[in-house]
Amino acid sequence: MTVLHLADEGEAADLAAFLSRLLHYDRGAAVRLQAAGTALAVFGRPPSFEVLAIRAVRLAKPYENGLDVTLDVTVSAGELLETVDESAATAEVPEAVTGPPWAGVLPPRGGWRSEPGLPTPDALQAMIRAAVAEFRSRTQELTPELRTRAELDRIGREIWSRTVGDTHLPVRAAHAAQSLGFLRATQGAGSLALVSSGAWLRLRTPYGSIAVRRAGLGALDVSVR
Repeated sequence: MTVLHLADEGEAADLAAFLSRLLHYDRGAAVRLQAAGTALAVFGRPPSFEVLAIRAVRLAKPYENGLDVTLDVTVSAGELLETVDESAATAEVPEAVTGPPWAGVLPPRGGWRSEPGLPTPDALQAMIRAAVAEFRSRTQELTPELRTRAELDRIGREIWSRTVGDTHLPVRAAHAAQSLGFLRATQGAGSLALVSSGAWLRLRTPYGSIAVRRAGLGALDVSVR
């Protein structure tokens, strides 16, 4: 069994919280783990948001049982969560699973450049609250015969596909960041960043990142690993 030695109890708690939030949206969620040295990246895709969520985890040391260089495997998020020991700051890597299609297509490792136009954290959270309130208001106004899944999805797509400020980032990406615990009230204005690489946009925060493909760019700059 491969044992991950996390940097401290806080890293273990944050990893557990991230996995729990993914499982809230998909009880059968899978995550792809990629690591080298003492840096671990955990990739997940909450289906409600249609984005890629990335949580970076610091490791205290490389792996046991001979895996001392790199790790790249897709596993069950639920099984990984069960092995997280916060007091010991460890986790065990479960058996690999057949990954969903998204797990084979990840953002590029490098080539990221800064994108302008991102609002302040307070303005971003206000935008998310307004979007949530609008969705609730519009769906509650529907008569019973019009309250269909198709109509709810149509309203949701209209609201969440809007862009944030003067950027191409969809509001659903910011909503995903908040829902997964990546946006927190203590963040300063300089703690958020929007970057791009090819067809990808990435909202970076101190607690994790949300990546999304920009519309209309097809399959450009896909990184299949």
